[in-house]
Amino acid sequence: QVQLVESGGGLVQAGGSLRLSCAASGRTLSNYNMAWFRQAPGKEREFVGAVNWLGGKLYADSVKERFAISRDNAKNTVYLQMNSLKSEDTAVYYCAATGRGVVRVREGYDYWGQGTQITVAS
Repeated sequence: QVQLVESGGGLVQAGGSLRLSCAASGRTLSNYNMAWFRQAPGKEREFVGAVNWLGGKLYADSVKERFAISRDNAKNTVYLQMNSLKSEDTAVYYCAATGRGVVRVREGYDYWGQGTQITVAS
């Protein structure tokens, strides 16, 4: 079992930046591919980006060039650096882990954090 805990959410002005952290316990993260998803009110949970165990990264088109995922296996933590935030980035952000391949759909992930709220004020 992997337990994931997100932190770093909050309220930010449009154009600002935030960094989310996802701390894992129970298993070492180096064995897992990691992803970030987000869910806005009334919308489906959507893929934001992922980093595989080798460090390869994949992003949704809507966040490419603005968001960056990184991982520190020594700290068992994954990060999401979010820059140039827009009001449409407002959502609950979730960290997820899988022992399978990186995919863009939530069904591909076995472990989830509880989520952290990001609100971008315009």
